[in-house]
Amino acid sequence: MEEMYGRINVLARQLVERCAESGLKVSTAESCTGGMISAAITAIPGSSAVIELGICSYSNRIKHDVLGVSKETLDRFSEYSTACAEEMARGAIMLSGADIAAATSGIAGPDGGTEEDPVGTVYICVADKDSCTSGRFLFDNKGRDYIRAAAAEKALEMLLEKIDRK
Repeated sequence: MEEMYGRINVLARQLVERCAESGLKVSTAESCTGGMISAAITAIPGSSAVIELGICSYSNRIKHDVLGVSKETLDRFSEYSTACAEEMARGAIMLSGADIAAATSGIAGPDGGTEEDPVGTVYICVADKDSCTSGRFLFDNKGRDYIRAAAAEKALEMLLEKIDRK
């Protein structure tokens, strides 16, 4: 785990540097990662120049009421879906005015998995004002902390890839 936390720190540092260089602002909407992405970013000196908002939207009520995830999406696809992660990311952009946002929603365990979405399934979306990049990821079920950290690491990688394409 220490090695993974080290990689998260390196990615967060790169994110802050690249956002600062290009004048980009970033926000997060996190469910299963519980604020790990925004915590990693804000741990970096100078992050106040680039981070706008970090929401821990663990409940569906907050996903809907605050981030604007539609009830139809939650009913039809559930919170464990690409559609939900995309609406969460777009909601973070709308609330904050940030240029780019990351969203996570998934099952960190130890309970809650299904045959379709076992423990370790995480939906991640990185969006800007024009497009979304999202995916369904199945991280090894090496425990709750591992899954959360693996998802945060992947989200930071996706944020950097999106920034590099801007």
